[in-house]
Amino acid sequence: MKALLVVALCMVVVIGLSCQKKVVTRLETDQVTDISGRWNDTDSRMVSETMVTDCLNHPWLSEHLRDASKNPAVIVGIIRNKSSEHIAVNTFISDIERAFVNSGLVDVVASATDRVELRDERADQARYADEATVKEFGRELGADYMLNGDISTIIDQEKDTKVVYYQVDLTLTDIETNRKVWIGQEKIKKLVEKKRFSG
Repeated sequence: MKALLVVALCMVVVIGLSCQKKVVTRLETDQVTDISGRWNDTDSRMVSETMVTDCLNHPWLSEHLRDASKNPAVIVGIIRNKSSEHIAVNTFISDIERAFVNSGLVDVVASATDRVELRDERADQARYADEATVKEFGRELGADYMLNGDISTIIDQEKDTKVVYYQVDLTLTDIETNRKVWIGQEKIKKLVEKKRFSG
């Protein structure tokens, strides 16, 4: 009898779960959606654009253009996630690179990982491609500056209410001299409340 009751309950649960319907709504990719209160695509895009704009509006750029008379080459190095949650740092790095490239004011150099793949491709071309189309070794653009930094969080919570504070610190350093030419900081603060509904 108990076994029959367990089987019946299991069937009720399975039927109940199969009757649930997922509803998917497509959103504009630039629409602000903040469901969990955690770091999201909107934060990544807004912080990267704001920080790159700030970076490009400081004296290092005009000094470089005056001395070198060509766009500076920048490489985005390591950005560490020191926060209390998972953050897709590679997406943030891509957003930074996009903002730099789209500004037209700097050249962005491929990362160390990407360079290995590109060098493999050149080696492959040297063996198999038409000689007139082979790309030469030793013509890579060396970076003038490296951007790196970290993302940190502070969480203040009391029962069902919490404040999540994000701080992004980025530093642009002259690779030849190790001189820090720009230090930027961007902050985001989110209030996250769990609402209790009484029925």
